[in-house]
This record gives sequence, C-alpha cells and structure tokens, in this order.
Amino acid sequence: MDFTYLLIILFVFVLLIIKKLFSIIDKANIVDWEHGWANRVDGLLRIFCYRFHGLEKKYISLPESGPAIVVANHVSGLDPLLLIAASKRPLRFLIAREEYERFGLLWLFKAAGCIPVDRASNPEKALRQALLAIDRGEVVAIFPQGKIQWPITETSPFRIKGGAIRLAQRKKVPLIPVVVDGVGLKGATMLAVLKRSNAVLSFDEALSCESMSYDECLEVLAQKLNKVS
Repeated sequence: MDFTYLLIILFVFVLLIIKKLFSIIDKANIVDWEHGWANRVDGLLRIFCYRFHGLEKKYISLPESGPAIVVANHVSGLDPLLLIAASKRPLRFLIAREEYERFGLLWLFKAAGCIPVDRASNPEKALRQALLAIDRGEVVAIFPQGKIQWPITETSPFRIKGGAIRLAQRKKVPLIPVVVDGVGLKGATMLAVLKRSNAVLSFDEALSCESMSYDECLEVLAQKLNKVS
C-alpha cells in the first residue's frame, strides 16, 4: 500500500480517537463555566478525580441558585480540584496571589473566576471581591485555614481564619462545610495532584451564623472541619 494512504488512514484514526475523547470529556462536564474550553477542562478534571484519585460521585449540597459559601479544610494542592469535581455549580475560589499567578495557570484561574488574595498587603480587597460575587448570586469557596496545614500536631494545631464567617454574617448566607481526606500526599501542592489517592469528601449540613456570635461560629466551624485523619 502506498505510504501516503497509510498516513491518511493514521490521520483519520487519530481524529476519530480525539473526537471520542472529546465526547467523553463533554459528557463528564456538568457545569457551565461560560467558556467552551473551560467546560472541557471541567470534564477532564472530573474524570481525573474520579478515576485517578478515587473520588466518589457525590455532590456538595448547594442551593440550585443564589449565593453560598463553601468552606473546607486544606491539606494539599489537590483540594480545590476535588471540590470542583464535587460541585454542580461554578466555585469562585479565594486563593493566595502567589498561587494565582503561578506560571502556566493564571489563564485558568482567571477563567474560573478565582479571587486572588494579597495576604501581606491588602487582604480586604479580596473580601470586597467576594462580597460582589455573593451579590451576583455566586458560590464562593474558601479554605479558612488560609494555606495548606498539615500535619496537625500539638505544636502546629488546627487553626482557621474568620473571613468566611464575616462574609456569611454580613450577607446572611449559609456556610457549607466540606472535609477533605484520603489525599495520597498531604502537605504537598503539585505533587499531591500527581500522587494517586483514595480521596473522600465528607459533607456537613449548612451552617448559619446569623444567630451566633463571631467567636461561637468560629469555634463550631473549626470543630466541623477538624475531622481529617
């Protein structure tokens, strides 16, 4: 057979494989991120979390519309991917600016509507952006520990910050606690994404802070999130 015909057959075969892969990815995507390519990233991410990290197909109990705040413990760089895979709505993450501007990922964080936090200079700016997102009826996702915190020891106890509680009390929206566990490489960032896991997300009932003081809500939230083994 002529070599040209072999190349044509190979090219067609590759196109068919790519088409099939796109079909699988599109089927896995269940959230509209307002960009076709971002939706495909969502689908690919879900397949990755289900197949490689063993995440069960269970979803965070979010309202079908309107604002909410998802709060989760933070043990690795895999955590936000797991939360996205467990959500039926887009999540607007508050993330440290140094992570937001990480080489090669800025375009993705922008498309996902992430809110960068300047922890050293102007953290209040991020809270104002989060308030605007809540006013638009979006779901804001926060790791109230502020950064990856592992291991939890007597000298390094579980601590959370109160930004999520201030947002919840100011806007009268529920806090939805999620506990991340089963990550294969706790304490790591990118390596945790590459290390195979048996990831588990535990969902708690929505927490209303309206009838509690700030300190009371902070204590209750800390107890709910401090359940990782």
